[in-house]
Amino acid sequence: YQPGYPAVHYFYPEHPTVKLMQSLDAAFPNQVVRITSYARDGAMATVFVGSDRNPGEMYLFEDGKLRFLAAAYPDADPARLGVQEAFTLEARDGTKLYGYLTLPPGRPDQNLPLVVYPHGGPHGSYDRWGYSHDVQFMASNGYAVLQVDFRGSGGYGDAFQKAGYGEWGRAMQDDVTDATQWAIREGVADPDRICIAGGSYGGYAALQGVVREPDLYQCAIGIVGVYSLPMMQKRGDYRMNPGSSNAYFDDVHGQDQAGLEARSPAYNVDKIKADLLIIHGADDKRVPLAQAKFLRKQLDAIGKDYEWMVRDEGHGFTQYENRVDMYRTMLAFLDRNIGAQRPASAGGP
Repeated sequence: YQPGYPAVHYFYPEHPTVKLMQSLDAAFPNQVVRITSYARDGAMATVFVGSDRNPGEMYLFEDGKLRFLAAAYPDADPARLGVQEAFTLEARDGTKLYGYLTLPPGRPDQNLPLVVYPHGGPHGSYDRWGYSHDVQFMASNGYAVLQVDFRGSGGYGDAFQKAGYGEWGRAMQDDVTDATQWAIREGVADPDRICIAGGSYGGYAALQGVVREPDLYQCAIGIVGVYSLPMMQKRGDYRMNPGSSNAYFDDVHGQDQAGLEARSPAYNVDKIKADLLIIHGADDKRVPLAQAKFLRKQLDAIGKDYEWMVRDEGHGFTQYENRVDMYRTMLAFLDRNIGAQRPASAGGP
């Protein structure tokens, strides 16, 4: 993995396959090109081509020529999609962080409504340059989208990943905050129109963000998120192997119950000022619905308003109707809280 934009390094530059790849790269500049399969005799190959604004196309390479086969989403219009730009910044302690900023098409790149979108995982996962349904959904509807690989992410070496152990809700969250502040300093983000959203760990980071920084974000969207670390310690499909899961939990979180509660959004709802949208799957085995229900119970106890959406899904919405419903709900929520003026050509990704 290379931070920023994809790059390929060849160990055997004279190999015939390398020569083919170099010719394909030249044919599709600024895109990711992969050979996905070969004929046994090497006479034909199928080729994938994609980018931040290209969800994916397949080609057949035969007799030195490329023939288009199919597009993943034929109706996707690059002119209606956002350009994903790589950036770097220094966190408050000097740690170098990498990320991506996707800008809405047809808009000046200043003073924009911003959605901060931390990835799930989190350990071993990372954001990468390329097409994302979620990101382009928001960008095509007028929102800048910021993704940052906070410490604990994969792709940057073992030390960087382990630097996140014990830092859920602390240094990992500070990295997200620092990236948000960077977008404000750069003039890209309107400081009064920022929402934080994410799924799984990203849902945790969204809610923990509005706990830790109540005046930075106007709203938060938690999707299949972890909201109680003590509950995570006891429930979820990663507990199916108690020996390894206990070791993982000890490494990443420790066993101090007071500390776990202090870093759990559900135990700190009194600090939240932002508007909330909570989305969860009723059949989620990784992060059971009990997580969202406990958060709801805590919010109800202090009279804090929120929006609630649960569907018969697992760890993420996969059914078409439910995904459309989720996107519509998210867009209405974002519009009410940090409202983007939609470009004339806006629509879905």
